[in-house]
Amino acid sequence: MSTIAPSTRRPIVLVVDDFADNREMYSEYLSFAGYDVIEARNGLEAIDAAQKRLPDIIIMDLSLPVMDGWEATRRLKADERTRRIPVVALTGHALAGHSKGAQEAGCDSFLAKPCLPDQLVAEIRRMLESGKAAVTTTKGAS
Repeated sequence: MSTIAPSTRRPIVLVVDDFADNREMYSEYLSFAGYDVIEARNGLEAIDAAQKRLPDIIIMDLSLPVMDGWEATRRLKADERTRRIPVVALTGHALAGHSKGAQEAGCDSFLAKPCLPDQLVAEIRRMLESGKAAVTTTKGAS
């Protein structure tokens, strides 16, 4: 049996959020939109999941227990195995300083909550199609 062509493989999205309802909502929508989804509840779980599964993209809440999203992103970007995985910060911290802090931590994009699922899917597609474009800021942050 031949291997599956990359174009037929469903991209893997790691959704990191401490609120189960948020994880469930985004996971269900992303799955429906054609992605395989893995979840993590905090920064340490995110690092572990990213190292084990090597997702195509990470959706990272910044305010997390155990280890926050800023530190988790810094560690992911410092690790040769995970440094090229795009990280989209998805957070309720919509102030300009937070978007700059997310960028400095290594986030490749920034979305402010509340974020509609279709807006998240559009950002994921944009990031994956661009091959991890330069940092962008979307909605609420300047």
